[in-house]
Amino acid sequence: QVQLVESGGGLVQAGGFLRLSCAASGRALSDYTVGWFRQAPGKEREFVAAILWGGGVTYYADSVKGRFIISRDNAKNTVYLQLNSLKTQDTAVYSCAARRADCSAYGCSRVGTYDYWGQGTQVTVSS
Repeated sequence: QVQLVESGGGLVQAGGFLRLSCAASGRALSDYTVGWFRQAPGKEREFVAAILWGGGVTYYADSVKGRFIISRDNAKNTVYLQLNSLKTQDTAVYSCAARRADCSAYGCSRVGTYDYWGQGTQVTVSS
């Protein structure tokens, strides 16, 4: 089992930035593909970004491509999501998730394919 804890959320003005962290315990996160998802009020959870266990392959949703960057530090057992040029529509609860197997862009974007989830961290972008 792996436990995931997100941090780094907060209130930021449009155009600003945040860095979210997904810290793991229980197992080495380097063995897992990690995805970030978000859920805004009244909407379904949606894929944001994913990084394969090897760290060399990343996937992004079109809505965040060029603004968000996913990375991992296996020595710290942590995956990061850098949020740049934030927009009001980025407001949501951001959660990280982990799965043992690699995946394609489509596979990594599917909520149901992840085995472990964190509780989430709130990101609010004001205009």
